[in-house]
Amino acid sequence: MPSTTARLFTVATLLLAGVAVPVAPAGAAPADVVPPAGAAPTRGGADCPPAASALAFSDALDKTTFAGVPVTELSAFAPDVRTLGFVTVSDDDPRLFFVRDPLDPRVSATVPLRRPDGTRYDGDTFDGEGVAVLPDGRLLVSSEVEPSIRLFGRDGAERGALPVPARFRVAPAGEARVNGTLESLSISPSGRHVYAAMEAPLSGDAPASGESLIRRMLVYRKAGAGYALDRQLGYAADPGHRISEVAAYGDGRLLVLEIQFTPGVGNDVRLYAVTGVNSAPDVSGIANLSTAPPGTLVTKRLVADLTACPTLGATTPGSQVNPLMDNYEGMAALAPLGRGPAVVHLISDDNGSPTQVTRVLTLAATLP
Repeated sequence: MPSTTARLFTVATLLLAGVAVPVAPAGAAPADVVPPAGAAPTRGGADCPPAASALAFSDALDKTTFAGVPVTELSAFAPDVRTLGFVTVSDDDPRLFFVRDPLDPRVSATVPLRRPDGTRYDGDTFDGEGVAVLPDGRLLVSSEVEPSIRLFGRDGAERGALPVPARFRVAPAGEARVNGTLESLSISPSGRHVYAAMEAPLSGDAPASGESLIRRMLVYRKAGAGYALDRQLGYAADPGHRISEVAAYGDGRLLVLEIQFTPGVGNDVRLYAVTGVNSAPDVSGIANLSTAPPGTLVTKRLVADLTACPTLGATTPGSQVNPLMDNYEGMAALAPLGRGPAVVHLISDDNGSPTQVTRVLTLAATLP
């Protein structure tokens, strides 16, 4: 049964969309919907094979400001029950942005992230990539710098941190690549589990030859007033792809967003589902996952090849095979109502570039 919070957000999203859009059957004709002038959202029921539909997109946040602060380089898109909206983080100027209405998004507030002594983090000391809102309203934010998962109050003040294994630290302190660490963070709808994923492989998991595909994920479980590290999982990404986000749509159920960028071509974006996460094999003790026996890694199921979605009338200032695509780095997955589809929101990181867009894309997806 979906949590009250997840159901509330799903109801709100479907009401905003105006319809509870079912997933288009295989072979159905896609419906391209041209967006109205300005940044208003588009609505449609387009098919994204094999199990998702594109409902809407909005570029309302692109190249905007709020209270004099540029709204740019956004990662993460986490449901926030306190505002009945969402929260995202800027990875250049470490701060949270609170957003209302994903179909026509607008910033309602922003808070800079601060150390326990009150001084502000900057882009050199904190590269915010993932956000999870705890049941009490406090926020976990992952940073790629060390990496770290820090706990913040709603005022942006640091209140604590979750443990991160030493192997996950950036080389030479550990085995991680620069800008290849904890890109992804999510909390289960029940609040009992927190999930984090590495964007790139650890050097210790590299095979003797060929591309290293296996990423490690961290699973934390509720323990008293905090969260304890429960297990590590092994996940094989598609060749050339990185993990840009994970989103929990149930306890032990994750959506994984994989993305690849090819200069002059654009982004290839794929969405996978993984179930049984909380009981999957713990790979903490395996030194090199490329040599792990069969059955060690979690099994993933393709939900959507987003690059194959109809364009919905989107345009892009850069090079994209599908102009609806961009550098999607944030994702929220809202549990389905009854047997209906889940609602999935993606947000793109424009990297402060004139050839990229800050875009919110809304999907309906049938999830296992």
